[in-house]
Amino acid sequence: MTVFNPNDLYGILPALLLAVGALLVLTSEVFLKPASGLRPQLSGVEASSDLKPISVAADPEAAPDRRYQAWVAAAFAAAGLWAALSQLADPTLSLFSGAAVSDGFARLVAAVVCAALLLSCAVSYSYLESLRATRGEFYALALFSAAGMCLLAQATDLIVIFVSLEVMSLAIYALCAYLRRGKRPAEAAFKYFILGSFASAIFLYGAALAFGATGSTRIADIAAALRSSPAPGVSGLLSAAVALLASGFCFKVAAVPFHMWVPDVYDGAPAPVTGFMAAGVKAAAFAVLVRILVLGFGDANAALGPHGWGELIAWLAMLTMLVGNLLAIPQRSVKRMLAYSSIAHAGYLLVAVASMASSGSRADATEGLLFYLAAYGATVVGAFGVVAVIERKLALSGLGDDLSSWSGLAERHPGLAAAMSLFMISLAGVPPTAGFMAKLTVFRAAIEAGLTPLAIFGVLTSVAGLYYYLRVVVYVYMVPEAKPDAIQGGRLLSAGLAIAGCVLIVLWMGVQPGSFAALTQSAAAAFSR
Repeated sequence: MTVFNPNDLYGILPALLLAVGALLVLTSEVFLKPASGLRPQLSGVEASSDLKPISVAADPEAAPDRRYQAWVAAAFAAAGLWAALSQLADPTLSLFSGAAVSDGFARLVAAVVCAALLLSCAVSYSYLESLRATRGEFYALALFSAAGMCLLAQATDLIVIFVSLEVMSLAIYALCAYLRRGKRPAEAAFKYFILGSFASAIFLYGAALAFGATGSTRIADIAAALRSSPAPGVSGLLSAAVALLASGFCFKVAAVPFHMWVPDVYDGAPAPVTGFMAAGVKAAAFAVLVRILVLGFGDANAALGPHGWGELIAWLAMLTMLVGNLLAIPQRSVKRMLAYSSIAHAGYLLVAVASMASSGSRADATEGLLFYLAAYGATVVGAFGVVAVIERKLALSGLGDDLSSWSGLAERHPGLAAAMSLFMISLAGVPPTAGFMAKLTVFRAAIEAGLTPLAIFGVLTSVAGLYYYLRVVVYVYMVPEAKPDAIQGGRLLSAGLAIAGCVLIVLWMGVQPGSFAALTQSAAAAFSR
């Protein structure tokens, strides 16, 4: 029986702060003065576009001022980041009678999630204000989803994992459909919801099988049952359980063949949401996947043994890297290219997970996984921040999302061009960026784990990825624009600050990787046994 301890609330402080912030933003909507006579009216052109701003029948100044909500959400995200970082040196705490844990691994993942949310809120402010689409529920949903991500990283019970997963997922589904004008947002959210529901059901079936075999849903109890050399029938039941549990989260990390939802969802969702989703959901899902596989089914002395899932993850990583990079090459939409790119990066992260099957390289693989999640998070949030600025221009000029819309960007806005180029070469793994150091740590861990062919394959697919990343740089700097059209100024200060912050993080992690690597070393202690 789980006994509530008030001290457990300290262990989930980052998630608690985010949830309080979400409730505060929602409650503040009650006290906003309603705008009388304001009726959104869509013209024929606007009704056919996904991003056209709403024209209003009354004075726009009469609308309630919701700009403060972005800064409230950013403040609570910063508070969550501070709480996660301040707890890094604390000892590991078991929470809620073993249903969750507060360790260095969970705290660092929470820090990555809160940092991604903080930067995304700054980008969202400029984006939503330009489209006159600011509503309190946007930031409340973002805070709720981030709270679910933080809890996912801490959960050690399959029931708690499922509840946290649904908190995160339901909020993300709604954020994908936030811009209700047009077909693409609704289509993206509907596809994500339907396929995500199947993934949740698969995870529940796996949890049911694990409970049937061990009589418990705690990951530690499952590991203990495996070490006790169960009967062959029970071992088969647990093998099916780990397959179903892993499949459910392979969907969330966008591993092949569970990747079908990614292009449409990334393309249809608002750019700031896509950036936050790519960074936060991936970090939280990989955190759970590692806990289930390593702590639950990864004991070398257990009946299944680490090779029950290590080899399968290695093949899955190889297939994901190959498919993601190959499908990204023909894409002319930058958002769809980044979507397929995220699939490829899920493959590189799976290389680190496969390396953790070997207890000798587990610490290095965990450090590489955490470093990669942080580096990818900063890079992809910055990249989609630039996409959000370009998307504003496309909404106002009526152009489509194509590489041609990026031509001549260096002449019109050299700062954005330089930032996007840096993010592209970081995703490609070119030094001296965070992406290069991230891939280096992951591939080095794979070699130490005896997965040298997998590391070589990862290097080769990274070289193939250079083509579609550098193609964006070519259009930005070397292809002149046919009809010069300056990017609208407006409220770009907050987006510019967020993009600049991502640039600094990418350069800092690339030039001084030891500073962040020191944090990952303490966080990796949770899986070093």
